[in-house]
Amino acid sequence: MTEQSTIRDFLAVLSSKAPVPGGGGASALAGALGNALGQMVANLTIGKKKYAEVEEEIKGLLETMEGLQAEFIRLADRDAEVFAPLAQCYSMPSGTEEEKAKKARVMEARLLDASYVPLDIMKRAVEMLDILEVLAQKGSRLAVSDVGVGVQFIRTALLGAVMNVYINTKAMKNREKAEEINQEAEALVAEGTKRADSIYGVVLACLK
Repeated sequence: MTEQSTIRDFLAVLSSKAPVPGGGGASALAGALGNALGQMVANLTIGKKKYAEVEEEIKGLLETMEGLQAEFIRLADRDAEVFAPLAQCYSMPSGTEEEKAKKARVMEARLLDASYVPLDIMKRAVEMLDILEVLAQKGSRLAVSDVGVGVQFIRTALLGAVMNVYINTKAMKNREKAEEINQEAEALVAEGTKRADSIYGVVLACLK
């Protein structure tokens, strides 16, 4: 299968009535796209005499981005994997008190799993911002606009994933754990959006 048809297939399923992929998978894909743009900028920088002084640093960033790319793809798949068992909870029997208790226990565990996946997407997004910040300053000037585009994809991954955190924590019975996850997500949003906007501003200043 070609890369183009793979993208078309993903979009076809995403736009259908199928329960997965959804917003979580799309957020991870946005992260993967932002990551790929970062890798492109790194590859355009490496090997150029003008950037010889930063070549080793950029090579290190490229290696890190390759690992993060694999993580974004894994998390897109994982998001679909955790949704199916969560959806199945709603059809569990609840006629007796014992059945109700079991259903509540299982649902709580699966809501927790479903909350951690988008939270991990957010963490990887913030890691990518560290790299894009360096690329905005030291990467090829011919590709600085691509750093800016990458930043916006990563910002989307961050803000898309947080909604998938909240929709799951909202249904959790363990409010202490839910608030703990929410607070971590809120901190990532605050840090990530501030930094993304700052890097984007640096890119715009370079372009104008």
